[in-house]
Amino acid sequence: MTTVSFTPSPRCPDPLVEVLDERFLKLRLFPATVEQIATGLRWGEGPVWFGDGRYLLVSDIPNNRIVRWDEASGAVSDFRNPSNNANGNFRDRQGRLITCEHLTRRVTRTEYDGSITVLADRFEGKRLNSPNDIVCAVDGSVWFTDPPFGIAGHWEGEPAQADLPQAVYRIAPDGKLQQVITDLAGPNGLAFSPDESVLYVVESRAAPHRKIWAYDHQRGRLSNKRLAVDAAGAGAIDGFRVDIAGNLWCGWGSDGRLDADPAALDGVRVFAPDGTAIGHIHLPERCANVCFGGRHRNRLFMAAVHSVYALHVNTQGA
Repeated sequence: MTTVSFTPSPRCPDPLVEVLDERFLKLRLFPATVEQIATGLRWGEGPVWFGDGRYLLVSDIPNNRIVRWDEASGAVSDFRNPSNNANGNFRDRQGRLITCEHLTRRVTRTEYDGSITVLADRFEGKRLNSPNDIVCAVDGSVWFTDPPFGIAGHWEGEPAQADLPQAVYRIAPDGKLQQVITDLAGPNGLAFSPDESVLYVVESRAAPHRKIWAYDHQRGRLSNKRLAVDAAGAGAIDGFRVDIAGNLWCGWGSDGRLDADPAALDGVRVFAPDGTAIGHIHLPERCANVCFGGRHRNRLFMAAVHSVYALHVNTQGA
């Protein structure tokens, strides 16, 4: 497995934390620098913070494991191996781990005793594609994206034919599975605004540019689809999270164009609620997904290709 050498900056403010708009200045902590807290992954994804245990979980999809990083000791260990090529992770309203599994093409919940409950694996009798990213709303409903990425080859799962369209689903509090969005190419990361009045969803196969769409949300229903962020050829959006002010902190990297400069694009791009890019955290690797954690929810954890990075910021995760 590849490890990435990384040396924290001795300078403050950290030159890796780039201000694109003056609104980002109040979100940047002047003395905070980017840290590498783990490396040796094959494709890091789905970070989720467990504050009650002071640890972070990160999916290492091709290595078929979920790794655990302990805040107190800095130790990295296997939390679940094999993981069924787990991707997105979140915690439900009772603090239980909910996970998207590519290999088994299902969404699961880890109970307090460690047993696994299947929340969804079929819709109208047909197998899901490969659940990708996941969030939980205050009413207890679970929302997840279901693109075909995990059944496209032998990298994140096993090759298979898709039985269902690419979609976004909602698992109602009573367990009923609902298909809520079906017109996106490659639905990927998703997150709610702080008051849950808006659901944001990444369309990672949109042409010509990757996009984030916003939907008004009320009582489990979506309406008023509109463009929130357009990558506009300047990178590829993956997973993201929202802070208490409604800013979007997005995993970012090159979109594969020959004229793209990965060194300039890899990292985390931060957007204001109006869609303006206001900041960029430069990393030596493409970043797939992020989450907020730490004692005050003001530490941004960034799951990149081979490593996990962290940065204290002057805001908190919503």
